[in-house]
Amino acid sequence: MNIEQLQKLREDYSKHSLDENDVDPDPIKQFEKWMEEALSSEIPEPNAMTLATVDHKHKPHARVVLLKGIEDGSFIFYTNYGSDKGGELDQNSNAALCFLWLELERQVRIEGEVEKLSEEESEAYFKVRPYKSQLGALASNQSMEVPNREFLEERFEELEKKYSEGEVPKPEKWGGYKVIPEAIEFWQGRRSRLHDRIKYVFENGNWTTKRLSP
Repeated sequence: MNIEQLQKLREDYSKHSLDENDVDPDPIKQFEKWMEEALSSEIPEPNAMTLATVDHKHKPHARVVLLKGIEDGSFIFYTNYGSDKGGELDQNSNAALCFLWLELERQVRIEGEVEKLSEEESEAYFKVRPYKSQLGALASNQSMEVPNREFLEERFEELEKKYSEGEVPKPEKWGGYKVIPEAIEFWQGRRSRLHDRIKYVFENGNWTTKRLSP
């Protein structure tokens, strides 16, 4: 790898601007506006978001998951409760999300507390997932070590035969989480690295906004 090439990489952002006088006073509505624009721009998987958690040794971990809804001001995603992230959220319910939409030169950072959805909510969503996604969730003990790829494929084929007719049961340890935001920052790329950063903070039952230096 040529380090000099990496050091010389530059992008002078110029597509949009973001002003504190123009943003919605409700950050959820502002996020929905940006998400609609991301969807209209046909960005691949605009609902992909980095989820950062912390383990019992205070070590951070990050991975990409998919946003599956916004309900009552919370950001919804689904996973295996027995996974690494599930274990980390059991120990520390604080988490952070990050969306990056390079095509629009935008980023959204979200910090908040995480709670599990009800079993009924998780069951309802599992039932509308594609058939093979249901089987995949049932076949995988997420984050657990397996001997090889063939092990997973054989397990999947067994379940495919077993549930060729009828309903695929939701795994006991599979379900949803909601991230209840306490802070949301909207970042808009601008020229000369003088980016726009508008941060919302939830204090005393209300959202306040402030502009941050880039």
